[in-house]
Amino acid sequence: MTDTLYLLQPGFTDPAFPGETFYCWHCALMEGVLASFPELAARIDVRRIAWPRPRLEIVELLGEENQSLPVLVLEEGGFINDKDAILSALSERHGFPLPHP
Repeated sequence: MTDTLYLLQPGFTDPAFPGETFYCWHCALMEGVLASFPELAARIDVRRIAWPRPRLEIVELLGEENQSLPVLVLEEGGFINDKDAILSALSERHGFPLPHP
């Protein structure tokens, strides 16, 4: 078992904005980091979730109140759902370089 990073699948629609297509910029940031360091990305499990709620896989793991993505679910339990904290955890736990200040 390893840490699991959950991201939103890009290219989703939102009924509140008819005719528009979106991506989550926090998830896109994570995708860019993963693509930049594929050998490190291979060390974690990455799962892409559809946008609509309820996000059942996340609800089962973290509860209905914690459906925001991205989220890093830690191998030993617990989770991180702040983009900056996720980037720090990727560096500390998996050897990704640090973001430049």
